[in-house]
Amino acid sequence: MERPRFCLLSKEEGRSFGFHLQQELGRARHVVCRVEPGTSAQRQGLREGDRIVGVNNHVVEHEDSEVVIRRIQASGPRVLLTVWAQHVLDVARAVQGNDALLCPILGPEVRPRLCHIVKDEGGFGFTVTHESQGSFWLVLTTGGAAERAGVPPGARLLEVNGVSVEKFTHNQLSRKLWQSGAQVTLLVAGPEVEEKCRQLGMPLAAPLAEGWALPTKPRCLHLEKGPQGFGFVLREEKGLDGRLGQFLWEVDPGLPAERAGMQAGDRLVAVAGDSVEGLSHEETVSRIRAQGSCVSLTVVDPEADCFFSMVRLSPLLFLESTEVRGSPQDTCSASLVEMKHPPAEDTAMPPVPVGSRQCFLYPGPGGGYGFRLSCVASGPCLFISQVTLGGSAAQAGLQRGDVILEVNGYPVGGQTDLERLKQLAEAEPPLCLKLATRSPQGLEAWTPPGSGKDWALASDLL
Repeated sequence: MERPRFCLLSKEEGRSFGFHLQQELGRARHVVCRVEPGTSAQRQGLREGDRIVGVNNHVVEHEDSEVVIRRIQASGPRVLLTVWAQHVLDVARAVQGNDALLCPILGPEVRPRLCHIVKDEGGFGFTVTHESQGSFWLVLTTGGAAERAGVPPGARLLEVNGVSVEKFTHNQLSRKLWQSGAQVTLLVAGPEVEEKCRQLGMPLAAPLAEGWALPTKPRCLHLEKGPQGFGFVLREEKGLDGRLGQFLWEVDPGLPAERAGMQAGDRLVAVAGDSVEGLSHEETVSRIRAQGSCVSLTVVDPEADCFFSMVRLSPLLFLESTEVRGSPQDTCSASLVEMKHPPAEDTAMPPVPVGSRQCFLYPGPGGGYGFRLSCVASGPCLFISQVTLGGSAAQAGLQRGDVILEVNGYPVGGQTDLERLKQLAEAEPPLCLKLATRSPQGLEAWTPPGSGKDWALASDLL
């Protein structure tokens, strides 16, 4: 039986993974159109023409291209891609007839664990056994520090403080643990996780990990602009590790930023759930302003920044593991923007919507639905211009470019639409939207010049 290939990619600061991703419009296909020589993508066996069907522990085959790109960017310096060669995928789909087998994922509690252990009077609470170089298992002390930190019985040790033990000797591992001092962060996999990944042919990869008893966490802040603004200043500067980033300073007492929990020196890692890593200062400011009067920011303090840098993982991978779920659903309730002079890509609307469907949305923990609505002043057409990754709208099936036909049973198409939608968005949930997808003709009108006759969008370097 044919199986997908798994490519675990890594990148250095300021570098890319080394491949270009392209989506064919009108088709749910995310195709690798180029692999840069000498990069992680080439070393890990990614090939031109491969189709990406999974990113970390998410099936992406039917997701919009922008969502897939955001998932890869949010993964930070490491990402696990599930890929097929096109001709192999076609044969596998015909033979297996089960899409779940084409992109296997790990269920809850059956994933590697990132565990932070603080030494007590009994030490770290484990001893190490090994069979050969790089193969280590932990024997736990009952009630010890490791057990309390969530290390499962019989766990295989994969990484220590973000460093793989695959090539370690027992003496090297002992030295690494001793150098950790009073606390250490381990990537481990229990026996059932190890067996499951062996059956699937899936690597025990760090981007698949769940966070257990982590010493720090990312924070999701939800700000509503007041008469004096948000009350903070964003600056581009180098952090403690020398990396260039976007930092939050001059947090004014009593204003929305401070009330939301912002602290001077926090580093901004995402706006509305979308990673800002690698963006310029101007691009980041533009992302924030585009959210209007309600902004969702994901930040890390210096301690969290150092921790996630050490383990070489993005803090965005662990939003679901925190006590306060850093959900992109918590964005402002369907922010409405009238575009008097919309960008060129947003001016060509479909002449005839293709079919229609209904979506029922419930607000997330922060009261928002997780989508952005825009309109073109020259016409009555209202459309979805942004869908927040993981938000209520994304879970309900909204896609960027969907045209709004009805809201809670009221037809859309008049001059009072914006005011009516503002009122309806505040009504009792659920919010019922009747939507139409852009026609192929409308999609073709959005295609940038010179992108080819097969409706392929310009590729993104990742």
